[in-house]
Amino acid sequence: MSTGIILKRDMIGNPAKLETGWQAARSRMAGLPDGGLNMAHEAVDRQVMAGNGAQTALIFLGREGQRHEMSYAELAGNAARFANVLKAHGIGKGDRLFLLSGRVPALYAATIGALKAGVVVSPLFAAFGPEPVRARMQIGQANVLVTTEAQFHHKVAAWRSEMPSLRLVLIIGEEAPEGCVALGPAMAAAPDVFETQATSAEDMALLHFTSGTTGLPKGVVHVHQAVVAHAETGRLALDLRPGDIYWCTADPGWVTGMSYGIISPLCNGATVVVDEAEFDVDRWYSILERERVQVWYTAPTAIRMMLRAGDMAAEGFDFSALRFLASVGEPLNAECVLWGNHVFGKPFHDNWWQTETGGIMIANTPDMDIKPGAMGKPLPGIEAGIIDRNEETVVEQPDGVIGELALRPGWPSMMRAYLGQPERYAKCFVGGWYLTGDLAMRDSDGYYWFVGRADDLIKSSGHLIGPFEVESVLLEHPAVAEAAVIGIPDETAGEVVKAFVTLKAGIAQSGALEKELRGHARKRLGAAVAPREIVFRETLPRTRSGKIMRRLLRARELGLPEGDLSTLEGESR
Repeated sequence: MSTGIILKRDMIGNPAKLETGWQAARSRMAGLPDGGLNMAHEAVDRQVMAGNGAQTALIFLGREGQRHEMSYAELAGNAARFANVLKAHGIGKGDRLFLLSGRVPALYAATIGALKAGVVVSPLFAAFGPEPVRARMQIGQANVLVTTEAQFHHKVAAWRSEMPSLRLVLIIGEEAPEGCVALGPAMAAAPDVFETQATSAEDMALLHFTSGTTGLPKGVVHVHQAVVAHAETGRLALDLRPGDIYWCTADPGWVTGMSYGIISPLCNGATVVVDEAEFDVDRWYSILERERVQVWYTAPTAIRMMLRAGDMAAEGFDFSALRFLASVGEPLNAECVLWGNHVFGKPFHDNWWQTETGGIMIANTPDMDIKPGAMGKPLPGIEAGIIDRNEETVVEQPDGVIGELALRPGWPSMMRAYLGQPERYAKCFVGGWYLTGDLAMRDSDGYYWFVGRADDLIKSSGHLIGPFEVESVLLEHPAVAEAAVIGIPDETAGEVVKAFVTLKAGIAQSGALEKELRGHARKRLGAAVAPREIVFRETLPRTRSGKIMRRLLRARELGLPEGDLSTLEGESR
């Protein structure tokens, strides 16, 4: 599984690390009177109280080249105004607010303001269609929606009257349709001071939705105590320092964009770059150069798209400000790590976590050597293991053996529930472990290696084959841009490996190339593991957050039910 290459850590080193551990991390929070805790207070108000109000909190980059900075003091004032707007309309602690908007200033003020008011925040991806929006708001029993007029008309207006829980719709801008409230004038008229609601560490703060292979999306509940993990893991895994220029490319509609695009960097006193536009190679390189980005957190899909554009696309740009590069969302292939080192002079540091964990659990931290392709090691305060589970028991596996990745419960950002599904939640915990559903292997140095989702594992002639390993080898070929691997039934072997690949720009599909790729895979993996068949595709199905959907490829290949497609890019149903 290892490439055999080890990238040594930056010899410049890092500032002296503070004492680690969740107790120490909690002590670094300002807290509220009587032991309370509130995400918004820790992210913004604490910075203002410490005298950092004049520092830039957010740099907004508009689609058409606009640029606007907002200081911590301005963000605090806007958040207070938003909290007062909610209060004026009878919205308070425990109510649930849904966000349906692009990356504009109002979204960030609404997020911090709602949390400050003790209101639960549930972000929605702005590209969702009407049905995914409606399903999530129904499951979450939405009380407030913050959106744009266009989004409201296209996705909500037709069924708003059928959702009695939805008491308030706030429209971003200066005007609003009948029955809604224009947010601009409402905030302008509201006071810029609001006393933070007395939330406790275990009060519900965030409601994120994640799709399963079947059925409706699951509502994942996180509490205000999660801010302890957001702040601490940002410091440890992303090397965030006060004053850093930081860019997380994830949309706040996804858990990464909320936890590490808003909460974590603000808690650590960073300046956050927010780009309203979608991915564009030249634009991204320009932002890195012009904004002098120091810490950059992005997704493997984006890295592979930049890699696909070729090294020439990066020529002429100055990346000298970059200090730390990190990636999350799906496994990061070794080739991408090495490519980052080649183009930016620094490797990408992979890390692993889930919507359910609420924060980074396993990472390649700045003070670690990198084994390209490895997820890294558990962060301080996180106990991980590789287990083999039965119905009621689990058995820990030794190094070098593939099993299910599991975590000892108890970290601050651990999900507290699947909303309205207690039995489903309970099944995630067996024998004193939280079971992630991901297959992995731990090597003798303590590094963890992703193998695949438990339901992605391919069983062929007695071999257990992890699709990620096969995909990584295919990506080593200079013609391949992306790869996805599934198992298909075979009378003799049980299952055989089938691969779907997209090619880099300018490379034509051919039978000779398909044969060459199969030969390359056999040479690297052996005949038992290599794909029996390789199919060329222009695109691969992926979620809007960038993950390739292997289970959808398999369902379509075998004529099986496709399950929940609400997060599928360009194919919401």
